[in-house]
Amino acid sequence: MVQRKEPPELSPDWVAGLTGGKVHEGTAPALDLHWDSRKVGPGTAFFALPGARVHGRDFSQQALLAGAAFVVSDQAHPGAVQVEKPERALLAVGRALRDRFSGTVLAVGGSSGKTTTKECLAQGLGWPAPEGNLNNAPGLTRFFFHLAQGEGCVVELGIDRLLEMAELTYLAHPDFAVLTSLGVEHLEGLGSLENVVREESWLLHVSPIRLASIQAAEFLNLPHLKTYGIGAGDFRAEGLEMGLESTRFRFEGHTVTLPYPGVGPAMGALAALAAARMLEKPLPEVIERLSALKLPPGRMQRLRLGAVDFLHDAYNANPLSFKAGMEYLQTQPGRKWLVLGRMAELGEEALKHHLEAARLAAQVSPNLVFIGPFARQQAAEAGGTALETIEEAVQFLSHRVQKGDLVYLKASRSVGLERLLELWPGASHPVEEGA
Repeated sequence: MVQRKEPPELSPDWVAGLTGGKVHEGTAPALDLHWDSRKVGPGTAFFALPGARVHGRDFSQQALLAGAAFVVSDQAHPGAVQVEKPERALLAVGRALRDRFSGTVLAVGGSSGKTTTKECLAQGLGWPAPEGNLNNAPGLTRFFFHLAQGEGCVVELGIDRLLEMAELTYLAHPDFAVLTSLGVEHLEGLGSLENVVREESWLLHVSPIRLASIQAAEFLNLPHLKTYGIGAGDFRAEGLEMGLESTRFRFEGHTVTLPYPGVGPAMGALAALAAARMLEKPLPEVIERLSALKLPPGRMQRLRLGAVDFLHDAYNANPLSFKAGMEYLQTQPGRKWLVLGRMAELGEEALKHHLEAARLAAQVSPNLVFIGPFARQQAAEAGGTALETIEEAVQFLSHRVQKGDLVYLKASRSVGLERLLELWPGASHPVEEGA
């Protein structure tokens, strides 16, 4: 990747020209951009965006006092680039920054597995990608602002409302699209599975090169769509073996080994290998990079606390990712404890999906601990124990979990289930394994 010798600049006049805005006095070129006033420092452009509870314009003066180079706002004041709608201005700026990049933009979408797949693609291909799950318009705009010229990059597109995928694909203008899965997600904003399928699959409609998992392809009827899957599809993982420390499979005569357990990492790596084949990249180099894969915390992250193995899979949760977790656990020997919290943003269908999850969990182990608003109904449906708090779960489990047991944690990020690991007796220095 070619590195810039000097930091990029964001000119107030350039932003105004793109957005039909007006530059007020007191502005200066910016060396960074952000949408969170708490993270604004000297030389940062602050985009005062509307939020669910507050509007960024309320923090414009705070940003300027922190040294912001200028503020993109719908209000007129010193230090502002005044625009009609800051959120639309952000899309325009993001698209213009993306258009400066001459390499291939590979975009990942789907109902689950996006971040894991994004990391597998980026690390396998050796291309840059946003850190963590910065998968919205502000995060993508900042990524493209700092992106140096190179062969390609990988971005993740995450949606939770109608028409958001259209906005994100306009901004990212992908050359290559990967769709990981399709299923129930973010129903509070998307409304129904039919809407999810339509919105997520829009990514494939706007990209000239298309790749989707077999699971996602079952919902679609698109020409020139390549597929990947375990034992099926145009690109196949054969002989899948999932242990507690690693995952292994064969791909076109090559052995692929990943330092993570689970279906999700396997599918992410398979997507990277399929993309490498479609881009005519040498497979041995990709396979070697995947053997040293590093995923963000909370995605099939193995930790050993004392003599007990934990699988922290609680960065996010929806019915699809929950099912993948159960599929993995069913392949593992020994006694297993499942600590299951709320799957967020499922709207009016939330109870139904939580009861289905409880029944699926009961097929894996009788040792179930449910936490959250549906815990009592889940325990009544499938057995197990319903608890109010994470602290109660630590107390309950610490007196029952034995040496050699496996404890699996699954919930949406908002539950904060990782706190169980922090509170576990003797957990001041957890040792991460296989990652």
